[in-house]
Amino acid sequence: MNSELSSLQVKDIGEQGLLARLQRYCPQEIIGDDAAVLVTAPGQSLVVTTDVLVDGVHFSNVTTSPEDAGWRAAAANLSDLAAMGASPLGITVGLGLPGDVSVSWVERLYQGMTECLQKYSTSIVGGDIVRSPVTTLSITAFGQADPSQIIRRSAAQVGYAIVITGVHGASHAGLELLLHPKIGHNLKDAEKVALITAHQRPQPRLDVLPILWKIINSYSPIPSLLPIAGIDSSDGLADAVIQICRASKVGAILETKQISLPAAFDQWLAKEQALNYALYGGEDFELVLCLPKDAASALVKQLGQDAAIIGTITSGTKVLLHDEQTQIPDQVLNLNQGFQHFG
Repeated sequence: MNSELSSLQVKDIGEQGLLARLQRYCPQEIIGDDAAVLVTAPGQSLVVTTDVLVDGVHFSNVTTSPEDAGWRAAAANLSDLAAMGASPLGITVGLGLPGDVSVSWVERLYQGMTECLQKYSTSIVGGDIVRSPVTTLSITAFGQADPSQIIRRSAAQVGYAIVITGVHGASHAGLELLLHPKIGHNLKDAEKVALITAHQRPQPRLDVLPILWKIINSYSPIPSLLPIAGIDSSDGLADAVIQICRASKVGAILETKQISLPAAFDQWLAKEQALNYALYGGEDFELVLCLPKDAASALVKQLGQDAAIIGTITSGTKVLLHDEQTQIPDQVLNLNQGFQHFG
């Protein structure tokens, strides 16, 4: 990219000039009208989710390149679709920008979104651009799902097992390494890279859904007769379990030793700090699912790697963290330690 292009600012080319550049990232047969028209298959439900990301709150130039910011924004929305049991169809992007943002930065942001979406055969199908005092990115993602296979937070039942699809705490650890590089002096380079990548390029777990439905169909010919509760862990593992329990009007017991942590934590973090990263760090974008124990065991076996059953749904309303080895006192989990926008 030559110096003239890299120094070009949004205010130099205006809204229409910027739109003309960004249309290159969208299928030409879809954009151009007042709204996108997406054809879904017969017998499918349309699933829609929206996330807003703000410069200085969700991303910053200190820890995130424009490409990584774009990737993370797309991944967050695809993860929400996965948590509902839906396959992605497309996204629209609302972008608020100060006039002195460089055009190069915006194009790199869209490149990152596109790189993530292409992995899942998904496209940017429209959006809007406005002037704003702070860079703000609002993405609406559209997906489709069989109505009998919608995953809801309110479907957990007493006796269900609680499954996580992968490790927790990696993204927060990656962020800490980016902000404070010296704290990882005893980590191997490959371990640092893996943790930082977990933060900058999270992977939405859409790959879990075909495996999940195959297992559920083997237990029940009508999936809706075997309801599954679920959510993604973007706001932290503790938040995810609490949100499910609140919606389902149940409680839970989590076993500390069953929570999958990055192997790098073993020689780096004390047990309580490692657990705190996993419970409250957020942005791991794994799925947290509640389903019958036999189906849960089959799912964990099929997923392998770091998938695990971490607890059980109980009667009552408390979410209790239990340490079988008694190294950490039992505690009732709450949302106060996690990230809160207005906390």
